Formats: sequence, C-alpha cells, structure tokens
Amino acid sequence: MRILLYLSLFVFPTLMLNAAPPKDSTAIREELINKYLDSVKQSFHYEHGLIRLPGGKANINVPPGFKFLNQQQTEVVLTEYWGNPPSEAKGVLGMVIREEATPLDDSTYAFIVEYDEMGYIKDDDAEKINYDDLLKDIRESEVESNKERVKEGYEPIHLVGWAQHPFYDKERKVLHWAKEIRFGDGGEVNTLNYNIRLLGRHGVLILNAVCSMNELPMVKADISKVLNMAEFTSGNAYADFDPKVDKVAAWTIGGLVAGKVLTKVGFFAIIVKYLAAFWKFILLGVAAAFGFLKNLFKRRKQGDDEIASDTPGTLPVETPSEPQE
Repeated sequence: MRILLYLSLFVFPTLMLNAAPPKDSTAIREELINKYLDSVKQSFHYEHGLIRLPGGKANINVPPGFKFLNQQQTEVVLTEYWGNPPSEAKGVLGMVIREEATPLDDSTYAFIVEYDEMGYIKDDDAEKINYDDLLKDIRESEVESNKERVKEGYEPIHLVGWAQHPFYDKERKVLHWAKEIRFGDGGEVNTLNYNIRLLGRHGVLILNAVCSMNELPMVKADISKVLNMAEFTSGNAYADFDPKVDKVAAWTIGGLVAGKVLTKVGFFAIIVKYLAAFWKFILLGVAAAFGFLKNLFKRRKQGDDEIASDTPGTLPVETPSEPQE
C-alpha cells in the first residue's frame, strides 16, 4: 500500500533532520500525518463542466459549486483512503464532490458514480413494494456477506435502518433512498449511504453519496442539483427501450434497493491504523539509525585519539627509510 511506502521513505529522513531538538512521538506522528495529508490533497486533479463517462451511456454535467474526480483517482480514494475492499471499487466511473471539499475531509459527502448495464428495469412493482419487509430481508442477508468481509480483513456491516425511506419517481424514472449503517462495533456517528438510481434503456446510472449521518441534511439540500447533473446520452434513455432488441433485466425496483454498501471510515482512521501497526517498527528503525551514527562517531573519535597518542602534542610524521644499496 502506498501509505506504508510513503511512511517508510519519509519518516526516517524526517526524524533524522529534526533530531534536535528532540520531539515526542505524538508530535512526530502529527507532523507526519499533516505532511502526507497535504501531499495527497495536492495530488488530486479535478474536472468541471461536461464529463463524458466511460462507456458512452451517460454523462455528468458538473455545475458551479461542484467538481469531478476521474475513475482512476476515485478507485484509489475508495480503497486506500476510505477503507473499502477492492471488489467494491470495481466499475466506479468517478466521484462528484463539493467545490470547497476534498475526498479526505470528514465533514462533507461525495457521490460515487457508476453504471450497471444490467438491462431494462421494469418498474411495474414499484408501488407494491413493502420496504419495511425489504429492510428485514437485507438485514438477514448481512450474515453471509459479513463472513466474507471478515475473511478479507474488513469490519462487518450492520444496517441500522432507513435514513431516507425509498421513493420512486415514476415520471423521471429515478429511485432514491438512504441507509444508516454501522461498521463493526460502531463509533460515535454511523455511516450514511444515500443512493440514487436513474433507470435507462440498457441499465442503471448509480449515484451513491458516502458520508457520516451528520451530513444527511447537506446531502438532502443538494439532491436536486445532483439529479440534474446526470443524463443519459442520445438513444440510451429509459424511453428509448425497444422490446424487440433490448434485454430486460432480471432485477426489479426492490432488488436495486438491496445494493452494495460503501464506507468512508476517514483518512485519519486509515493512517492511524497503519501508524499504530508499524510505529514500533519505525521507532526501532530510527533507534538503529541513531545507534549506527553514534558508533560511527565513536569509532572516528577513537581513531583520532589513537593518532594523537602516538606523538603527544605533535602530528605523526613518517620516518624516512634508509637508502638501500
């Protein structure tokens, strides 16, 4: 992981250069984290305006007040900075985020953009779905999915409940809902996944806001703006469906709600985790480095003392050899 590589390359020279005056471990950690945080933030390259998404089925028109992070950078954010399994990052097309924010900020949200070419979703069942029963079904399915997460070294997921009850806009062909999620034993604030699904001719455009429950009012306030960003390209809208040639999906509206879950444990949680795991190793390495320097200076001093002791008060001179016959 690049976090560990950065720590190994950065921490030793940093500590050596700042050896005087000495710093305690807390100050060193804070300095290391802040420098790494700044370097990551500067590495992001954002886009604005019309974004033609990979695959050509849909576009995102980013308005003022928002910015877009491309596919490759979003995959890194999801896995390395937010702590999601690599499998959950497959298929992402990018990320929409507020202009003043970065993906590493805790007090904001980001909409992850995906497209699933699952086929044409029939919406006949939309008004018949009992979402409370669906909530129970999702909770029951957690057991098996969490076994796999734990095997891969990730915390289990627990669906607390609906943060926003599922709603299907039949006119616009848009489904949206929000889940309140607890990861592992939970912390002070649960995670929010606010999901939007725009139904198209060949599949579904997915917008999934990931943040903490504290940001739910902010997400709700921006929902209309986010919905107006997304559009299907010509010939790929829901109304363009041709039953003679197009595939009908096996999924239903209810099936979409089950969906996958993303987490944003926070950049600091990720880096502190690795600092905690490797800090002892780092300190041992630093101690070894200082020990090496100490021994080096000691050997040099001993060498100087030996030279000086050969002829007290004078520099040693070489005795010329007698000429040979």
